[in-house]
Amino acid sequence: MSVPTVSILMPVRNEERHLPAALESLFRQTLEKWELVAVDDGSSDDTPSILDRAAHRDPRVRVLRPSQRGLVPALNTGLQACRSPLTARMDGDDISHPRRLELQAAFLADNPSVGLLACDFRHFPRSGMRAGMIAYEAWQNGLSTHESIIRDLFVESPFVHPGVMFRTEAVLGVGGYRDMGWAEDYDLWLRLASAGTRFSRLSRPLLFWRDRPERATRTMAEYTAAAFRACKAHHLRQGFLEGIDEVMLAGAGLEGRAWRRTLLEEGIRVTCWVDVDPRKIGRTLHGAPVVSVSEVRAGGGTRMLVTVGTRGARDQVRRWADGTGFVEGKDYICVT
Repeated sequence: MSVPTVSILMPVRNEERHLPAALESLFRQTLEKWELVAVDDGSSDDTPSILDRAAHRDPRVRVLRPSQRGLVPALNTGLQACRSPLTARMDGDDISHPRRLELQAAFLADNPSVGLLACDFRHFPRSGMRAGMIAYEAWQNGLSTHESIIRDLFVESPFVHPGVMFRTEAVLGVGGYRDMGWAEDYDLWLRLASAGTRFSRLSRPLLFWRDRPERATRTMAEYTAAAFRACKAHHLRQGFLEGIDEVMLAGAGLEGRAWRRTLLEEGIRVTCWVDVDPRKIGRTLHGAPVVSVSEVRAGGGTRMLVTVGTRGARDQVRRWADGTGFVEGKDYICVT
């Protein structure tokens, strides 16, 4: 049996409603030399029958039914079964553009230094889409280079998981997926970055990401804001904040206070808060003074986390920090 150009990794559970459309989008791919590794994670609806019919229809479809339940075990079981050097992720409720596999595989063939390739995505259906999700779509699609992705790596997950294609050995090399109590995909991106993996993005919409109330990002505890903060703090402790036991926080609002609690769990205390609100400046918050931007200068090994999440404020903080002598990635990092 010849090795496929791309292995498609699809964990699925109880997706009878949307799975047929997702599968059809794969059968319509212009790149034909692929295999689908579909991992049925204990479905109780008609998903098993849909997968079996797909496998009977097309020998490129392989269905696995591991005994261990859960998304992370399903992902790792499927990843181990992928035979191609390139693995594309796909979920059972999304739609891939007909040229998605062709274009992503061609890019990775032409750019051997890139270990993970994302693509632009579009939420659907668009009706009723909240402003926050539209902003997230625009922000993520705007991260088109490795440098811009790394710069915003701790702001939010820079990739939609079912839209990426990666070199299988790169993910296996960092241990595959982990169950740490937070988003398994974001944890993987951070470990890949730490290992020196280069990222890129095709700036054209090749994945259509279905938005619905029961989507994992809306229902699983691993995807809450608190879980994301814990994930970020864990990885910051191993990199940017390694050996550091105190930081400044830019932003004395609710998000900054939540970050203080998370950092304390990592043994890091806040020495001061930096804010522009005259009502807060001069106060003491949780034992640390709130100071104005005019009182802060870079130097002395002080590290700062930017926790200002108001839309548009991140760029303003960056302009102030850069103008004050802080170097992003060395002296400060944006975490919201």
